[in-house]
This record gives sequence, C-alpha cells and structure tokens, in this order.
Amino acid sequence: MGLLQSINSPQDLKKIPSSQIPALAKEVREFLIDKVSKTGGHLGPNLGVVELTIAIHRVFDSPKDSIIWDTGHQSYVHKMFTGRIDQFSELRKKDGISGYPARSESDHDIVENSHASTALSWADGIARAYEQTGELKDRHVVAVVGDGSLTGGMSWEALNNIASQIHRPLVIIVNDNGRSYSPTIGGLSTHLAALRTNDMYEKVLDWGKETLLKSPIGRPVFEALHGMKKGIKDVLAPQGLFEDLGLKYLGPVDGHDEDLIENALQVAKRFNGPVMVHVITEKGKGYTPAIEDEAEKFHATGVINPSTGKPINSGVTTWTSVFSDELVAIGKERNDIVAVTAAMLGPTGLDKFAQQFPDRIYDVGIAEQHAATSAAGMAFGGLHPVVAVYATFLNRAFDQLLLDVALHNAGVTFVLDRAGITGDDGASHNGMWDLSILQVVPNLILSAPRDSATLRELLRESVKVNDRPTVLRFPKGSIVPPIPALERIEGVDVLVKQGEEDILLISIGAMAHVAVDVAQRLSDQGIGVTAVDPRWIKPLPKYLAKLAANHRLIAVVEDNSRSGGTATGISQFLRDKNIYTPQRDFGIPEMFLQHASRAQVMSEIGLTAQDISREIIETIARFDNAISEKIKKN
Repeated sequence: MGLLQSINSPQDLKKIPSSQIPALAKEVREFLIDKVSKTGGHLGPNLGVVELTIAIHRVFDSPKDSIIWDTGHQSYVHKMFTGRIDQFSELRKKDGISGYPARSESDHDIVENSHASTALSWADGIARAYEQTGELKDRHVVAVVGDGSLTGGMSWEALNNIASQIHRPLVIIVNDNGRSYSPTIGGLSTHLAALRTNDMYEKVLDWGKETLLKSPIGRPVFEALHGMKKGIKDVLAPQGLFEDLGLKYLGPVDGHDEDLIENALQVAKRFNGPVMVHVITEKGKGYTPAIEDEAEKFHATGVINPSTGKPINSGVTTWTSVFSDELVAIGKERNDIVAVTAAMLGPTGLDKFAQQFPDRIYDVGIAEQHAATSAAGMAFGGLHPVVAVYATFLNRAFDQLLLDVALHNAGVTFVLDRAGITGDDGASHNGMWDLSILQVVPNLILSAPRDSATLRELLRESVKVNDRPTVLRFPKGSIVPPIPALERIEGVDVLVKQGEEDILLISIGAMAHVAVDVAQRLSDQGIGVTAVDPRWIKPLPKYLAKLAANHRLIAVVEDNSRSGGTATGISQFLRDKNIYTPQRDFGIPEMFLQHASRAQVMSEIGLTAQDISREIIETIARFDNAISEKIKKN
C-alpha cells in the first residue's frame, strides 16, 4: 500500500505522477476488497469508480469545489482520498465511519441522504447560491450520478432547471455501468446503451485517442471534438436528448482510462455552462466474483471470503426470502397477481417471481412515485399489483399513495422490506417513518407480521383485498423464531397471559419477540400481563378496546418513530371509545439514528426487553405509591 498510504488529502493525490496512477488504482481495489470483505458494504459500486474518483480529485479542488455523490454508496474511494483511509476497519460500525458521505466526518462530504436522484437538485441549488454570493467564478460544482439515478423523475426536473441556466458552470458526471441494483431499465437505459455501442462513435474515439493526441495540435482538436454541441456528433451518436435540453455533452469516455477521464473533466471545467460527461464503467471492476455476479449481491455485501466472494454466514432464512417464496406460491394460484419493483428486483425478493412469471413483473427503475401510480392503473385494469420497496423509499411516493392509490380505493398491496431499524446503513435507510406516515391515509389497511407464519398469512389476506390498498411491513435480516399464539380472539393473537390483568402489552410486528421477553420479566416480578399481537394495526381490531378497558396500564412496543406511530393511533382509537386507561409508548425517539448494528441501536434508544420491563415496573410502582398516598390522605 505504498502509494495509497502517502495520500492524506486530494492535494497529495495531485502529486502522484500520471505514470503511477494505474498502480495506485490497483492498490485501491486491493484495499477495498480486503476491508469491505471484513465489514460488509457496497463493494461493487466502489470498485467501478476508482479511476473516476482519482480523476475528479486530480482535476477539482475539494472541498472548495463541491463534489456531490448521488446515493453516496460509491463514495468509499472519495473517503480514502480525503483523509479517512485509516478508519476503514470500522466502516459502517458503531462510532466508525459511515458507508455514505457524512458531514460530521469531513468537510469534503456534502449530501448525507443516500436516496437516489437527488444530487442534481443539490448541485443546482449550490450553484445558484455560489452565483448569488459571487463565488461561482472561483468554485465549481460537480455532481456524480449513476445511469440508474437518471431513471428517477427528480433527476429530470433538475436537468430541466440546470439546462435553463446556460451560463452557470456545473459539471454532471454520469457514471454509466448499465446497472442500479439490477440492470437499468427504461428508455434512458436504451438511449445510453445506444451511445455506448455506436460503432462509428467508438471509431472516432479511437482515432482521436490514437492519432490526434500524437500531434502537437491534436489535444485541442480532440477536446473540440468532444465539446461539439450538434452537427457531427448528431450523426455519430444519439446524444441529442441531452443537447436538446441545452447541456453540453462529452463522451462516452472509458471510465477506467484515468488519463482520458481527466482530459474530459478538464474540458468540462473550462466550459462556462452546464456540461454532462458520460463515463462508462464496469461495476465490480478488478474483482472476478463481482463482475460475474448476476444477482447483484455485490452491490452491497455482508462479510465475505475475499478470495471467493462467498458469504461467510450463509443459509440464514430472511424475512425477504419468506415473502419471496410465498408470493411465488400465490402467483401460481392467481393470474391477476403482478409484481412491481423500483430497480430492486433481487433486494426485495421479487427475483424468484420474475423467474417464474417473466410477463408479470414490472421494473420501473428508481421511480417509486411512478410505481405507485402505475400500480393504481393496473388495479383499475383488473390486476392486483404487489409493489415491493424498502420502507424508507416509500416516503418518496407518499403523495401518489395518498391521492392516486388510496383516494381511488385501488387494490394495490405495498410490501415494505427493511422496515424499522436497519442499523449499519445509517439514518436515511432506517424504515422508521412508515407507520407514522400511513396512519393518516384514509382507506388504507396495514399489517405487520411477527414471524414467518404470520408473514405468509397476512400476505395472503392482503392480496385478497381488491377494493382498497393494503400494506405489509417487515424488518431487515434473519427471521425471528416462530411465536405461536395461545389463542386468536376477534382477530387479535394472544401471545402471553400471566396472572392478573395489570399490563396489556401490545406488540407491533417483529417486536413481538421483545414483548414476549418483557412479559416474562414482568411475570417474574409478580405483575400480571397479557401480551397481544393485533396483526392488523390499521384499522385496529375492536377487541383491543375490550382488553384495554380491563387492564391497569397499556404498553405499546413498536420499531417506528414514537411521533405519530401505531401507539398514537391506539391512543386515539381508545379515546374515541371513551377508554382512558393509562398508556406507555415504546418506540424510536424523534431523531435520526446513527449507523450501528440493529442490536446496538435498540440498546441506545432503550428498546430492549430489559429497558422496557424496567420502565413498566417503575410506572406500576408510581401508580401504587400514588394510590397508597391517596388512601393515607383519606
């Protein structure tokens, strides 16, 4: 790690002779494979942007120049060149460096939000601010976006505005590897593919590289060729889409030829207006297991064997795999079931459905808003769409869920993977707002399975509803052991019933295993407890009101924000029935959670069985003391 160890800042990177850049790139890839195989993380995307990141930091002057990484998971190399190489052993661990840009770590990091398609809007806003303050002539704004991110509508809203400001310098680098999580889908993908595969254009690029650059005047001519707006380039490649918007277009450029990338970026830097630099990269470059991966497992990995790329801990049954298998089973029984994904076929478990029913799967790209409204249209046309997304990404489609799906009573089932605390991917990936957001949506019904059996059961119940939307949510990772019900009364599963009716413990979804542990701890202290799982948490089962009226204290346990979550809905539900049993709510505080393991986060916010049982015991003690004091006074 000789060259790499000498780099503590972008200025150090600029001092490396061009002849040594290939050796540096090789060191970077070896370092990434070694470190990420031990911690887990986004290995494939970072292996693909090594030369690109080197070129960016050799041409631009971060942090004076603002470099914005769309999604941010491909920023590992950027972190290495900005003074954090010694911290990679703690990547994505508690108190270690984040897997995404983080302002708390470095002035070189700007955008922490890891949701796709936002970088261009950020870049537009920053450039406007620099223009207003008179700094734009001395500072550059660079946005690095993937071809997958350009499938998101927000990117095109931003491009429309950026292109209207033809005298405002802004460099847009499209990192085109033909993939987001899965192969990039849609018309834009076809357009970029045409650019990549146009034989005539490639011949011109080869001629420019091999012939023009040998001449003393060749480089200016080569740069001029890359900077042409219309005319010759329209004949050679169909990039007119971007230039018709008013964007200068450069490329395609080989994303693993650092010298060529530097040249293109220098041209873009000197141009006084918005420029798009189209860079072709290979996801997983230099690592055979990642290149050969067809299931996209190297987009984000767990701990792996660096030699083989195989997971160290395999064979675990996950929530996602149970959903995946059950949806296939349902699909075999019903021809009207179709599945929708937003560029996450494998991560959401829809890959098996796609294999079984290739004509009934729709990948819309990174476009959750479109997915929701398109699903409403499918429902109108007689289908029952199952839209599978991460819970955190449903935030982006709230308006469509509210006014296109729910307002029209569309029979659409949303399956929210990674709900609750996801842990090591940090603040933006925790699915901790869905239960709060969904509480306000009329007509919608919502369930949270506690184990594999209830996941299968509730999924089947969800897709039977064709006259309004349903939502099913479950967490990330391995599925919890089965938690059988003692009995089911009016739709409510009773999980534990011990002693007197002191505590009514209502668990939401996967928090059932915590609630059962709490119930045992309370029982050990001589406190009577009834632990229940309502299964459907919107609308709530009427039987909950009967239970609440007969207990001294209600405790609700959920892995969602306490602000507006299920506990809030239960409180309103009981007040509407004139039941005023005291209630304690246990959930996620109103805060952004830093990256750490799920267990560590749960411990930090007091959402463990020990914390919850202690709080309930202390609450009961205060009740008893208050009653004793009242008796004494009387």
